[in-house]
Amino acid sequence: MDFLRTVPVLRIFSIEKAKEFYLGFLGFQIDWEHRFEPDLPLYMQISRGNLILHLSEHHGDGSPGANVRVEMTGLDEFHAELAAKKYNYGRPGIVELPWGERSLKTWDPFHNQLHFCERVK
Repeated sequence: MDFLRTVPVLRIFSIEKAKEFYLGFLGFQIDWEHRFEPDLPLYMQISRGNLILHLSEHHGDGSPGANVRVEMTGLDEFHAELAAKKYNYGRPGIVELPWGERSLKTWDPFHNQLHFCERVK
């Protein structure tokens, strides 16, 4: 038996706002999109490197206000990339945490938190 990965499902309410935040600001790409019919809610997979998220308009697929913790390396580089974009709805900074991590926390337009963390060596 082997557990391969965890893929959070985050609820969204606007495809336009989700794409602006996840693709435009955070630099994800769309892997695939699915609708059961053209006028039904969107379910899609986005990724950036090894980080995969599912975004869903479906009622019951996640609750707004979820908190996703992402362990990563290169936090300073990621922060510089985000800061250069001058995103109108947030400019997250890096915080030193007392348990030996540095953190960059941001919120999507649907109140989901993304907490990017790097261990201090």
